Amino acid sequence: MPSPAIRYNAPMTIAESQLPQVTPQQQPTPYRFTREEYYRMGDLGIFHDKRVELIEGEIIYMPPMKDLHAVAIGLVGPILANAFPDFWVRNQLPLAVAKKSDPVPDFSVTPGNPRDYLGKPHPHTALLVIEIADSTLAFDRNTKASLYARAAVLDYWILNLRDRSLEVYRDPVTDPDAPLGHRYQSLATLHPPAIISPLAAPAAQIPVADLLP
Repeated sequence: MPSPAIRYNAPMTIAESQLPQVTPQQQPTPYRFTREEYYRMGDLGIFHDKRVELIEGEIIYMPPMKDLHAVAIGLVGPILANAFPDFWVRNQLPLAVAKKSDPVPDFSVTPGNPRDYLGKPHPHTALLVIEIADSTLAFDRNTKASLYARAAVLDYWILNLRDRSLEVYRDPVTDPDAPLGHRYQSLATLHPPAIISPLAAPAAQIPVADLLP
């Protein structure tokens, strides 16, 4: 016997006006953690000693630190301590720059000494912030730069291990087209044998070559 014919119904078309209207409040949105929630997660051991940062409510896992990065930290630390003898040179410690951002720059320089901050929140800005970048270079140039500009960090440096250079970002301004609404309008890329002076320590003369592994 011949097989019975199979009949397919034509797909039904629905006018957009017939669809139920969805308000913006009904749209799925990502959940953004606050700093307090982020700290509670750390207390619960959720991160299992991983290197993480809170950036605009998102928990960012940082890549493992390679030898080049570690050597650069060892070089930069004493140079900053010499340039800022009366300030706290902070190594991989958080900055409470916003309610939902808690970045951990490789170095930040803040007034006073560690005991001045006992029982108080982390500093919300810094005189100088330095990120040491290889695999995180794009993130440090874009999201991190906008974040620090918004936090009124006047002097932001990226020690670029890929290109063996120092990128100096200054003069933060508002810019609606920037990732977080702020950016630096001044950028200088320095290579050895250039010398750099921090804005907050103009007497210090730091050879870029001394910062690089």
